[in-house]
Amino acid sequence: MKKLLSIQFVIAWLVIGIGCTKFSDNINVDPNVPTKPSNAQLLTYSINQMANTIESVTGNLYVQHWSEKPYTDNSRYTVVNFDFYDLYTQPLENLQTILNAQTFDVNEGSVNNQKAVARILKAWFFWHMTDRWGDIPYFNALNGKENFSPVYDKQKDIYYDLIKELKEAAAQIDNGNAVTGDILYRGNMANWKRFANSMRLLMALRLSKADAAKGKAEFTDALNGGVFTDNNQNAVYVHLAEAANQNYWYFVASVQNRLWYWASKTIVDYMKPLNDPRLKIFADVNSSNDYVGVPYGLDGNAVGAIPPGSVSFVGVHVRAQNAPTYITTYAQVLFAIAEANKLTWLPGGDADAKANYDAGIEASIRQWNRQSFKVYVDSIDKQIERVPYSATDAGDTTGLAAYKAQPEVAYNSTDALKKIGYQRWLHLYANGYEAWAEWRRTGFPALTPAPNNGNIPIPRRQAYPVKEQNINGDNYRLAISSQPSLGGKDDLNGRVWWDQ
Repeated sequence: MKKLLSIQFVIAWLVIGIGCTKFSDNINVDPNVPTKPSNAQLLTYSINQMANTIESVTGNLYVQHWSEKPYTDNSRYTVVNFDFYDLYTQPLENLQTILNAQTFDVNEGSVNNQKAVARILKAWFFWHMTDRWGDIPYFNALNGKENFSPVYDKQKDIYYDLIKELKEAAAQIDNGNAVTGDILYRGNMANWKRFANSMRLLMALRLSKADAAKGKAEFTDALNGGVFTDNNQNAVYVHLAEAANQNYWYFVASVQNRLWYWASKTIVDYMKPLNDPRLKIFADVNSSNDYVGVPYGLDGNAVGAIPPGSVSFVGVHVRAQNAPTYITTYAQVLFAIAEANKLTWLPGGDADAKANYDAGIEASIRQWNRQSFKVYVDSIDKQIERVPYSATDAGDTTGLAAYKAQPEVAYNSTDALKKIGYQRWLHLYANGYEAWAEWRRTGFPALTPAPNNGNIPIPRRQAYPVKEQNINGDNYRLAISSQPSLGGKDDLNGRVWWDQ
């Protein structure tokens, strides 16, 4: 009997063993936890990091859009070294993965469109980085284990290659399937092309002092390629009224209750006498129903003595849970064209410069004063269907005509570049790093460094991550010694290549 049972057991075991061969080797792989992300997922995450990159307080403080209260270290330039590792290892690595892919799912967009969008976004991140640090690893970066110690490339070479990349990416966009996972333009490939050309136009203008001939040629070519012509084409990151996708400044002020960032006296004192229609968006009124900015860069004791109720906090619409983050906009393009008119990069002279300057002011006020700015549409699929504006909301222009007529605002040929510079500074509110780049290039607006801080000037660049000295030490030291403006020092005072 025992022998019979043993035989039955063996037979049963064999049957079970044979039966198991019917199943895939992947039977224990959870389909809800993929080991390989799709290009759409990589794209979504990378776009998400654009907002995170812009939503940084440091740039807003450098250009005195905001002042700190009660802690003022960043306003007094005590932080010297800034980390770029997250930008390399997160959005840029994702985008490089798309570009390195051997196969593409055409349901996520045509091959050309997926590659074009990845190239455009990669250019945007590298543009942001080189404008902050100067020379950085570029051509040999993002090679993983193939190269853990990439050399630092010259900013001039990086700029020229980024301009080339943007031109080629715009041309690469085809009529095939639109990209998916696109929370910036929801697959509108025409707007991706406009974004690439608008970015290239702005980069070309950045060369106005470093290489005007190259800048003029690339500016004209980008303009002819097709740039933004309406606020509805703006590159806008749409936050949602939920914790997972909320605006960072809402998290800081309303969730963490860190009331640290206030409207700067510098910007309030400039806007208030002019009855600037954007001031009500940029700042809250104080307890006396007035706009009063916080003096910039005071030490902690001095600023701590200012009663909170007497000054203006950063505007509630800028720090709403679903407040948008403006990446690149139509008004920026108009101010750039106005400057190009004045520089004679484009024909038309002062007449065209005035027309584009006036149009830039109007576009800026319409952008900031849109009512749908505060009530973005939540859809079922929130990762894809983010709607930046209501089609019927062109933006409130109450007070626009009177504002433009004032001598401080009205265009004139004598100080046209100054007027353009100040309006660009206002328009770029809360996009501090971009405003800081334009301040370095143009010198506008006139800003005074933090007082009583040991005569430390407003920074012209940011120093490399401290850990780079150990991780990539030889190339780091070569980068410091080979940038003449640094004087052998990795600090805040050296100038990037185009800052001349």
